Amino acid sequence: MSKPSTKAKIIDIADQLFYEFGYEHTSFASIAGEVGISRGNFYHHFKSKDEILSAVIDRRLMNTQQLLDDWHDEGKTAEGRIKCFINILITNRAKIKLFGCPVGSLTNELVKLEHSSLPGANKIFILFKDWLAKQFLALGHVKDAEKLALHLLARSQGIATIASAFHDEAFLYQEAETLNQWLSSYA
Repeated sequence: MSKPSTKAKIIDIADQLFYEFGYEHTSFASIAGEVGISRGNFYHHFKSKDEILSAVIDRRLMNTQQLLDDWHDEGKTAEGRIKCFINILITNRAKIKLFGCPVGSLTNELVKLEHSSLPGANKIFILFKDWLAKQFLALGHVKDAEKLALHLLARSQGIATIASAFHDEAFLYQEAETLNQWLSSYA
C-alpha cells in the first residue's frame, strides 16, 4: 500500500482535531505540528483553514457514502440496514462518549459561527436522512418514510449528545436497544 500524501495526512489530522477540539479551536500550527510539517509546507497545500474545512467535509461526505454503501451490502433487509445505522452508536461509543457525534458537533459549531461551510456539512445529514427514508420506504412506510428517518436521525443525535455530556457508555447501549425495539415495531 502506498504512503498517504502530505495533503491527505493534513486532511486526516484536521478531521481528527476538528472533531476532538472543534473547528474554531484548531489552529494551522496544531495541524502542522501533528502532521510534522512546517507552516510554509502547510500553506503549499492549503491557503486557509476554510480550505481545509472544505476538504474535511468532502472527505466526510465520501466516507459517509461509503459507509451507507457498506451497510446496504451488509444488511440483508431494510430493517437490518437501519439497525446498522442504529448500532453505529455502539461501534463508535468510545469516541461518542468523549466528543459526541462528529457530524452533529461540527454542524452545531458551524451554525454558531454562521460559517459559509454549513450547507456542505449539512449534506452529510441529508445523506443519512435520504438513505434512512429509502429503508423505511422498503419497509412499506410510503407516507411517513421521511418523517421516520428524521425521527431516527434526531434521536441518534440526542443520544450522542447526552452520552457525551454525561460520559455515559451504558446510556448509549440502553438507548441503542430502545431504538432497535422501536424499529421492530415499524418493521
